[in-house]
Amino acid sequence: MLDRFEKFSYFISEISHHWHKISADVMEEYGMKGPYSVYFTTMYRCTEGITATKLCELCSRDKADVSRAVSLMEQKGLVTKEGANYRALIKLTEEGKKVAEQIKARAESAVEQGGKGLTDEQRTAFYEAIEIICLNLEELSEKGL
Repeated sequence: MLDRFEKFSYFISEISHHWHKISADVMEEYGMKGPYSVYFTTMYRCTEGITATKLCELCSRDKADVSRAVSLMEQKGLVTKEGANYRALIKLTEEGKKVAEQIKARAESAVEQGGKGLTDEQRTAFYEAIEIICLNLEELSEKGL
């Protein structure tokens, strides 16, 4: 059992480490932190705009991080805000949409290259398994062991 735990922890940690490095490399080009990439891809999907509260929820990030990111994106002309506070509607500008498209394309390429060598069946099984593990761990983290 310990071997399974160690393998699981090691591989999850390594995937996270490498993904954060790739993300940081991509976002460096735009003068932003790597984790901000998820905000762009999420806002890109929300074409009618999104509130900071919803962005926090969908990206599993805290309000302070979202606030810093949105402020920086606004300074760079990549988003606009309609209203004030966490109920304000945040929308990508045309330039922000271009950045989001570039980030999305590079993320898709990274995922494709990361899964190189997997068959379609292996890929499907992997995503089904990782979703089940995630949901189970979410439940455990909320209820406790």
